[in-house]
Amino acid sequence: MKNKKNIIKYFDLKEQYKLIKNEIDRKAIEVIKSSSYSLGKYVDIFEDEFANFNRSKYCIGLNTGTSALHLALLVSNIGQGDEVITVSMTFIATVMAISYVGAKPVFVDINENNKLIDVTKIEEKITSRTKAIIPVHLYGQCADMKEINKIAKKHNLTVIEDASQAHGALLNNKNAGTYGNIGTFSFYPGKNLGAYGDAGIITTNNKKFYNMIKSLRNLGSTKKFIHDHIGVNSRLDTVQAIILNKKLKYLKKLNLKRRKIANLYNKNILNDKITKLIYSKSCVYHQYVILVNDRNKFIKYLQKSKIQYGFHYPFAIHQLKVFKNYFNGEKFPNAEILSKNGISIPIDPNLTKKEISFIINKLNNFK
Repeated sequence: MKNKKNIIKYFDLKEQYKLIKNEIDRKAIEVIKSSSYSLGKYVDIFEDEFANFNRSKYCIGLNTGTSALHLALLVSNIGQGDEVITVSMTFIATVMAISYVGAKPVFVDINENNKLIDVTKIEEKITSRTKAIIPVHLYGQCADMKEINKIAKKHNLTVIEDASQAHGALLNNKNAGTYGNIGTFSFYPGKNLGAYGDAGIITTNNKKFYNMIKSLRNLGSTKKFIHDHIGVNSRLDTVQAIILNKKLKYLKKLNLKRRKIANLYNKNILNDKITKLIYSKSCVYHQYVILVNDRNKFIKYLQKSKIQYGFHYPFAIHQLKVFKNYFNGEKFPNAEILSKNGISIPIDPNLTKKEISFIINKLNNFK
């Protein structure tokens, strides 16, 4: 994981590729030679394999996780004037997708411990215009889907899971993306299951949704030159499908490595200047986020120690200019604290024992 300058990388895509290079190269060349570059049998195969992995009835491959959210909202008949409840602490795509369909995002704060949606505050945000809830499975752990589904059933709301950081995460032995009406995943390169470019997928047990989304992703068509709906161009590239299918067979093993690293962090990072989150047992640790009161000082310390880091995220969505007008100065204190003090440390499954020990030692010596 260390390069020539002895820097511990936050995430090393090159190292991941090297481990499966021969398999990936062989299959990618196979696709190129086939001249089948969009949809087709390789996409069908990956959809079936991911459905089996995720224990979903149906999967629809797409070009991005953002498109997955967008199409999930479209197929749920959410549009102009509707409201969708979600969290302010998420990647902006969650909220952008709501805006794409003309709906209004309504934010609920995250809870203090695991930084997932605070389910005790959802009902107070429900109005006659509320049509859906989008819980975000942040950092690789599932939101409280039992309570969310209970609220949704009571108020007749659609539940769309943003599981873009939760490939393989479980809650009560059910996979992320199988609790709601629709699950959405991103396969951006840095995800636990990442493509070599952009890609995404939708999971659902609803056949009607499945058939409609298959049409919508292909410009409203299920047969060449026959268009029954106003759709979008969100097809999954064949090369990405075959790469993802090869990487999928390693996902459980890599998630287990992430858990082992996280368990070492949980047990051995002992510094009262560092606050650790309370992660669930089945978390797949897309990120390992900690909080420090003086983040700028901590960043300088990591830089001096040659340890890379990340932010997830440096701004809550309601703090961004593009969405400020929605909220009239409303505050979400837990999201704001996380955006101010949160920082992600390396959780790459290819970290060596020596590197993990080095990171723990450095964090424990931070003053």
